[in-house]
Amino acid sequence: MGNKYFGTDGIRGTVNQANITGEKFFKFGLASATYFKNQKKNKQVAIIAKDTRLSGYTLEPALVSGLASGGMNVFTLGPLPTNGLAMLTKLMKANMGIMITASHNAFYDNGLKLFGPDGMKLSNKIEKKIEKLIDAKNKNQLTNPKLLGRVKRLEDANDKYIKILTKNFPKNFNLKGMKIVLDCANGAGYKAGPKLLKSLGAKVVSIGTKPNGFNINDKCGSTYPLRIQQNIKKYKAHVGISLDGDADRIIMCDEKGKIINGDQIIAMLAKRWKNKKILRGGVVGTLMSNYGLENFLRKEKISFVRSKVGDKYVKEKMKKLNFNLGGEQSGHIILGKFATTGDGIMVALEVLFALRKRKKASELLNVFKPLPQALENIVVSDKNIINSHKCKKAIKKASNIIKNYGRLLIRKSGTEPIIRVMVESHDKKLVLKCIKIIKKSIK
Repeated sequence: MGNKYFGTDGIRGTVNQANITGEKFFKFGLASATYFKNQKKNKQVAIIAKDTRLSGYTLEPALVSGLASGGMNVFTLGPLPTNGLAMLTKLMKANMGIMITASHNAFYDNGLKLFGPDGMKLSNKIEKKIEKLIDAKNKNQLTNPKLLGRVKRLEDANDKYIKILTKNFPKNFNLKGMKIVLDCANGAGYKAGPKLLKSLGAKVVSIGTKPNGFNINDKCGSTYPLRIQQNIKKYKAHVGISLDGDADRIIMCDEKGKIINGDQIIAMLAKRWKNKKILRGGVVGTLMSNYGLENFLRKEKISFVRSKVGDKYVKEKMKKLNFNLGGEQSGHIILGKFATTGDGIMVALEVLFALRKRKKASELLNVFKPLPQALENIVVSDKNIINSHKCKKAIKKASNIIKNYGRLLIRKSGTEPIIRVMVESHDKKLVLKCIKIIKKSIK
């Protein structure tokens, strides 16, 4: 049985509807405080960061109130990339970290991503325990007035995050002579991204660094890489980098204007890390990873394992197998040597470090030939429609058609009211036929 509130990546939805209200965020805070305050004997601390959505100003105070009412001391960090929050949760020895974000979704959505004291996203087991506390009609969760938590704002979170990132590279590492187009999606990375790259000596063409509460992911960022594509040509830049709303994804663009997705970046890093003897175990991908990536890694004699979609599941499998590299085609990439969750800025630095000797991005990042893949997102009112008899019959029919000629995957989005259909095959006619069959049954 699935979780009531938590999806594949925390809690997410439309603001002022269902779970994304001030009332619910108070309950989320109180339930989280109740669960975590008994996990450590020392002072109880939670830290909160957010992206740039207008709704953050209404949801954050409600969340803070819930945590403090449960006896948690709270530090608010302001806009900060998700992995920055994860890193600082661990660095500050906090009981928990909470990121208020809806990642790549539009401004009218928001949500939560919860991290434990180890900087890891919470397991399904812990999420279920918190869900029970959210719905519990137990007034004992409210602490004694003498034990209420205190709340403080920290202004230097982005500087602390940048300092942690740069420590992973040699002191003489610089990007002098390199021109970079950077799209921060008007999101959480709008401060740290440009500041870090400029401090390393790069000439930075910044896009998506003027958030106004409504323009996060709006025709910019990793879901709209056309922006970096256009500006690469306009400014004759060496490479383009595109983040999403909470900066845990990265999509890139080479100097010729070709978009580079997460699978290609993972392939490059896997080969490089293997040659440098940094790679441990192998690579974890997902059910959405292109078969071309799997085939490439097999030829390179690098182990490849698939997990469920969602970087939380990627990380869980990496931990279980003791692998230190994994990620998704969408750009969630986890560098297990340095991080516990996806980090677009960190991955960008790792790629730029490989590019520093003036090797062209088109030579470095076009590693394998992908199998032609079609992705179709079908908006639905009820995602459980894929469990209907009609839909199951259509899926079986399409599966039989593509069998031995490619791969078919139909799944519910964990964060949006969407059914995602993915078909891979060299035969484009079969791909279109399969998608048509599935769409007809869902519509």
